[in-house]
Amino acid sequence: LANSGHFYTHTLKFENGLILFLDTCMDLDIIGGYEVAPHSRPFMALIKGQLNCGGNLIKKNWVLTAAHCSINKRTATVIIGAHSSSKKEKEQQIFKIAKAIPHPCFSHENKEHDLQLLQLKGRMKINKAVKPINLPSGGVDIKSRTKCQATGWGITNNEQRKLSDTLREVNVTIIDRRTCNDQKHYNYNPLITMNMVCAGDEKGGKDTCAGDSGGPLICNGELRGITSFVKKCGTVQYPGIYSLLTKHHLLWIKKTIGGDSEADLSVA
Repeated sequence: LANSGHFYTHTLKFENGLILFLDTCMDLDIIGGYEVAPHSRPFMALIKGQLNCGGNLIKKNWVLTAAHCSINKRTATVIIGAHSSSKKEKEQQIFKIAKAIPHPCFSHENKEHDLQLLQLKGRMKINKAVKPINLPSGGVDIKSRTKCQATGWGITNNEQRKLSDTLREVNVTIIDRRTCNDQKHYNYNPLITMNMVCAGDEKGGKDTCAGDSGGPLICNGELRGITSFVKKCGTVQYPGIYSLLTKHHLLWIKKTIGGDSEADLSVA
C-alpha cells in the first residue's frame, strides 16, 4: 500500500475483540479548562501563521506539532516562552522556520500520523521560561481511564469562537478505542487506530478545540500525544483525538532531529 510516495504496511491488532490497524505509514482550543500559571509550561510553542497552532519544544531548535497545521516557512513564526498569545513578553523567544517536515505517512483522509517537525533558524536559550520537554522512552499505549492534560491557546467557547489570550489547560480522561469507535461516538468515521488515542470527559464539556492543534497531551507528567482533531468540541459523542507517540513515531522523530548541525540552520 502506497501513501505520499512512501510504502508502509498495515498489521492487525485485536483490542477487546476490535480489529485495529497498527503502524501504518481543523485546528483545536481548550474547552472547560483553566489558565495555567504564566510560563509554567516552558516547552510550549505558539506557532503563528495563517492559522495559529500549538507545538512542543523537544530540542533547542526543534518543535513537534501536528502535520495538518499548514506552515508557510516564509511568514510563520515560532514563539517559545509565551503566556499571552497577543502581547509581547520579555520571556518570549521568536524564531523563523528553516524546515517543516510532516510525517511521511500522514493522511488527511484518515488523519493517521498527524505529526510534523519544525527546525528553527536558530537555537533557543534555555532558561526558566524556555525549556525542551523530554520525549517518552517507551512509546507504549496509554491505558484507558488514565488522567491526562491538554494545553493550548484555542477557543474556550463553541459559540463565541474566540481564541484564548492566555495559555490554558484541561483535564481529560483516556477513552478506550472500542468505545471511541462505536456508533455512539465516531462510528469508524474516521477509524481511531493504534496510532491515535481518544480522550475527553464522560459528561462532556472538557476538550481541545480550534487553535489547540499540535499542542501536548501530558499523562503522568510525560508527553504522550499531540492534539490532532475533534468533530465538535466538548461533546460526549466526539472526544478529542490525539496522535499517540508510538515507538514508530519516536524512531522517526529521533532519526529526523538526531543529526542536525549548525549548518542545517541556514536552510531557507
